Amino acid sequence: MSDLPRRAVTRSAKLAALPLGFAGRTALGIGKRIGGKSAEIVAQEIQQRTAEQIFKVLGELKGGAMKFGQALSIFEAALPPEISGPYRATLTKLQDAAPPLPAPVVHKVLTEQLGDDWRDNFLEFADVPSAAASIGQVHKAVWHDGRAVAVKIQYPGAGKALLSDFNQLARVGKLFGALLPGLDVTAVLSELRQRVTEELDYFSEAEAQHAFAQEFRDDPDFFVPDVIAANEQVLVTEWMSGTALSRIITDGTREERDRAGLLLCRFLFCSPARVGMLHADPHPGNFRMLEDGRLGVLDFGAVNRLPDGYPLMFGKLTRIFNQGDMEAVVEGLRAEGFIRPHIEVDVDALRVFLAPYVEPTRVEEFSFSREWLQRQAAAVADLRPTNVVRQLNLPPSYVLIHRVHAAGVGVLCQLGTTARFRDEVTRWVPGFADDDDDDDDAVGGALVG
Repeated sequence: MSDLPRRAVTRSAKLAALPLGFAGRTALGIGKRIGGKSAEIVAQEIQQRTAEQIFKVLGELKGGAMKFGQALSIFEAALPPEISGPYRATLTKLQDAAPPLPAPVVHKVLTEQLGDDWRDNFLEFADVPSAAASIGQVHKAVWHDGRAVAVKIQYPGAGKALLSDFNQLARVGKLFGALLPGLDVTAVLSELRQRVTEELDYFSEAEAQHAFAQEFRDDPDFFVPDVIAANEQVLVTEWMSGTALSRIITDGTREERDRAGLLLCRFLFCSPARVGMLHADPHPGNFRMLEDGRLGVLDFGAVNRLPDGYPLMFGKLTRIFNQGDMEAVVEGLRAEGFIRPHIEVDVDALRVFLAPYVEPTRVEEFSFSREWLQRQAAAVADLRPTNVVRQLNLPPSYVLIHRVHAAGVGVLCQLGTTARFRDEVTRWVPGFADDDDDDDDAVGGALVG
């Protein structure tokens, strides 16, 4: 692959091949079953090959398709065990890497963005990327002053390709729905389509990352590499070494996984209060555990700007839910626009739907696990005939908060973290620990994580 595939006919052909390939493997499986193979073995083979094809194509397309694949990887923990096994390897790979652009294309981009003398900026530049993601890849280099740096290069044509990706993915949504039946694929695509264009603006990303780096400089818990230089398609930041969170998930000790999960939770909850922004893409590829025990954070292309911190009603409704007053919860959700005036909801179904987001705040210490998330997902799926999920509205101001909380829960379940999460909510989320009900008449909230 010499460049990001941009021709619509080429990209459409790659995506259109997905359901055709799935059907072909299914037919092949039927043939094997007739030939004596068990249904379980055949099903596993089909699942594994389907996963491999899907994520290979997503990786090659990069752009919106790759971003969608990363979103799916977050929900891997909710898959039943018999399905999650074949997918886990391909999903983990997807979180950390994609097929890289070859060196000549990288040099061409750098020449176009930095000029013919681009090498004068560096004492050393590694042509082989150290990481590749949805719309760009990272190369390790040595800046002209001797500092080790990460050079993030946006894929040529990434912006033009995004719209085509999302249009095509919407047409094959049923296939992904079959893999993750509890996931509203249309909603995920719509939200990602609106937000992913922000990630194309490296100047905006540089501004956000610098703000985080300044706030957390010399922090005992977190490290954010500061920005050194930026333009439209190239971002140069301090280099950061460490163990990828995906590696902690697969190989980390209990102590390492507990600490990583607690720090991830603390970072997401404290950032709005400390920086006025929320990191809005918390998948494992964006985090590293450093040797000194700090959590390193990467990729600030997607952030939710919250200059006043978390909405007050977020913590307030969480507290009221824990107290068992579902009538007040429903009233608050209506006030905030989560339930439209003409909609009536099944209160029991609503309670089950909200419980996974609130349960960790009800006890002093909570253990996240794949099994716990699978139980929550199964409970919600069982209540689908009540349409409780479809009855809920998601106001625009809460779109990214929803994305972060859903993704964060998924990562915590992958880590299997046990920690005092309630303490973090009490410390950083306004309204949660405040037992003064003088303003309860104004209850509204962001409980729908």
